Amino acid sequence: MQENDTRPDPEVLLARLKEEEQEEGGRGKLRIYLGYAAGVGKTYTMLQAAHEAADSGEDVAAGYIEPHVRRDTQKMAEKLETIPPLMVSYRGTMLREFDLDAALKRHPRICLVDELAHTNAPGLRHVKRYQDIEELLDAGIHVWTTVNIQHLESLNDIVGSITGITVREKFPDSVFDHADQVKVVDIEPEELLIRLSEGKIYKKEQAERAVNHFFTREKLAALRDRAPAHG
Repeated sequence: MQENDTRPDPEVLLARLKEEEQEEGGRGKLRIYLGYAAGVGKTYTMLQAAHEAADSGEDVAAGYIEPHVRRDTQKMAEKLETIPPLMVSYRGTMLREFDLDAALKRHPRICLVDELAHTNAPGLRHVKRYQDIEELLDAGIHVWTTVNIQHLESLNDIVGSITGITVREKFPDSVFDHADQVKVVDIEPEELLIRLSEGKIYKKEQAERAVNHFFTREKLAALRDRAPAHG
């Protein structure tokens, strides 16, 4: 009786290799880490996944990570290869921006770019960061990014009515709709308020302002209800 042949089928292997080659030469894939408010853990979760990818042999580089005051997030970011930021002079102030050309030249397989809805400093090639990300994707680079729901164009007015705050930085729904993956990062509003009180989201003065305006349990709960995982 002949033993079962467990060797991989050469045709299957060839098809898989062709698939991988096409992926390498094609458009990159976009993964969005979505939250309902600052401090839910979007950047930290993205960095955790990036470390896992790097440990498994993927070519990962941090293109831009927002310089949060969150110690755990900073430690996670420091352990990854980082593309230095572009420093832009604007009205006597040096602004820290994502260096798109440096990222294109480095051309990692996966590039982390925080703050999808960010508006770039005047004079840069693109007005918005999501346009920088589009250029990376067109170059065949996979991009992982972060954003909160209030920046999504279709939810902007709804979120404004909940919070009483007008969010000026928006990005088109088409960017969100065409994402290859959306990972909702979610915690209970009570836990988020504890993080805020412990100084894990903002510095003391900023945290006090947040509690008096945006960060109330009712508003956070209402925002959370608008996130895809909850409605």
